[in-house]
Amino acid sequence: MSIAGYTYGTPAVPRAQMTLEQLDTLKRTVLFTEEDAAWLRKSRDILAPQVEQILDVWYGFVGSNPHLLESFKSRKDGKPVAAYLEAVRKRFGQWILDTAAANYDQAWLDYQEEIGRRHHRTKKNQTDGVDAAEHIPFRYLIALVYPITYTLVPFLAKDGAPAEDVQKMHQAWLKSVLMQVILWSRPYVREGDY
Repeated sequence: MSIAGYTYGTPAVPRAQMTLEQLDTLKRTVLFTEEDAAWLRKSRDILAPQVEQILDVWYGFVGSNPHLLESFKSRKDGKPVAAYLEAVRKRFGQWILDTAAANYDQAWLDYQEEIGRRHHRTKKNQTDGVDAAEHIPFRYLIALVYPITYTLVPFLAKDGAPAEDVQKMHQAWLKSVLMQVILWSRPYVREGDY
């Protein structure tokens, strides 16, 4: 990938501790089906041309909530690190496309654990070599599932898709994002409790 710090599908990312069989169990637990995967893939064509606008909404939300913006502030001067925000934005845009691709292979699973490490003090700041907050509190990973998925609805509806189709795409997104946050949580959970 040409996005700095984006290593999905490369050997640079360690193999996930979770197996593909365990991922299938997790999918069943959140009621994620092949139909959901198909709706995610349908959403990709709709969302791909709107990625920058989606990111504007999400970054506007983070920027208007000081407790969320803290994760991007320099520990030296307390100001947001612009280069860090921009680097994360590029990866976040790719994450939208990858989520909508619904490709749940080993490389995808491995990268989900990497995303978790990058939110946790285990690897926070290392990818971009910044001195920002050393850790993103776990509660915000879970809490952001709703605003991230809810704010997608107008973008999913933009091309005039029937309301029923928009609802199906939205539900597929909700399930996928919930699954991903569960996978990102591994570094936050005490060994043996995951």
